[in-house]
Amino acid sequence: MRKEFFINCYYHPVTSAIGQCKYCQRGLCPECAAVVDDVLACKGRHEDEVHQLEQLTARNLFQAKRVRSVYMRNAAFYGMVGAAFAGFGWWQLKWLGLQAMLFIALGLFLLYAAAANYFEGRKYK
Repeated sequence: MRKEFFINCYYHPVTSAIGQCKYCQRGLCPECAAVVDDVLACKGRHEDEVHQLEQLTARNLFQAKRVRSVYMRNAAFYGMVGAAFAGFGWWQLKWLGLQAMLFIALGLFLLYAAAANYFEGRKYK
């Protein structure tokens, strides 16, 4: 058996709420609700605060996209440089010996950094 949960308006307790204020999470009836940036706010009380929250959310989403592009750019750079170092070390292994191993190790470390940046960048969408 499923229980239905209905919320009433905080300011008019006998009236059913149509939603909640994004700022204070109180139930609001149509008379008390104001639509601010496609979300509900307490009319005359929290409209400015909800508008500021929506602006902050939009700014955070924009920044997340910028962060993703930085991680992907770093991944591409580290991948190319890492492949060049590892390839050069492998190619020069018989002539440089232990010095070539340093190039290979550095290249592998850069490839690891490229993979780490790539997977971290995938978190931001």
